[in-house]
Amino acid sequence: MKIIGIIPARMAASRFPGKPLFNIIDRPMIAHVWGRAKLYDKWDHLSIATCDQEIVDVATQNDYKYIMTGNHHTRALDRVAEAVTKITDFEVHDDDIVINVQGDEPMLHPEMFEALIEPMLKNENIKGTILGMLIEEEEIWRNPDTVKLIHNDNWEVLYTSRAAIPYNGNKFSIELEARRIYGLFAFRWKYLKRFSDHAETRLEKLEACDSNRILDMDFRQYVAPYPFVRSYSVDNLADISIVEAHIENDKYWGKY
Repeated sequence: MKIIGIIPARMAASRFPGKPLFNIIDRPMIAHVWGRAKLYDKWDHLSIATCDQEIVDVATQNDYKYIMTGNHHTRALDRVAEAVTKITDFEVHDDDIVINVQGDEPMLHPEMFEALIEPMLKNENIKGTILGMLIEEEEIWRNPDTVKLIHNDNWEVLYTSRAAIPYNGNKFSIELEARRIYGLFAFRWKYLKRFSDHAETRLEKLEACDSNRILDMDFRQYVAPYPFVRSYSVDNLADISIVEAHIENDKYWGKY
């Protein structure tokens, strides 16, 4: 079984056009994502999936592997699925694990990948996982740019939303154990293919979240639980300053 990492990135992001190449301190954001992902030592394949020549140019200059995709995708997972079909290093088999590494996670930790795939290695019936990080900051819980998830006692995802959930009378506390979607998803290849072959669904469009297509298809996606760490996503321009305020204090700063 192979482990395949794909970093989807495009310049036409609706909330922050051009963000993959926006500089964070000393380099474009995509370089932070690539450098940190490369610290994980179990990849059989890692590449950037993009439809933009500007991103290809940066990848070429820095010797990052890349795969060109169509420019019609609105969801990251669909771009990832197309990229997997274009891998030429080896034949991809149905049970190989494909990891979507969002291109706007410049503070990711490589051990997150191990946590993400652990449930799938322990249980061959699990089709896919999502990294669910604990929320310890109320502003993250209330931020509509942050997608929250609800799971049952078996760690199966029940719903994902940009609203502040679970509701709890609209009162936040750490004891709420709310979790957010961190931008790492894993699938067995045969199920990612089925996902990508399926049309966008109503809940997916309403929440602008890929995971709700999975739920509408009656798949079970499992949460890979992860503790809170100061690791901030970039959804808009204001998030750049938040990342810059914390990234140099992160344990992986200077290691890539």
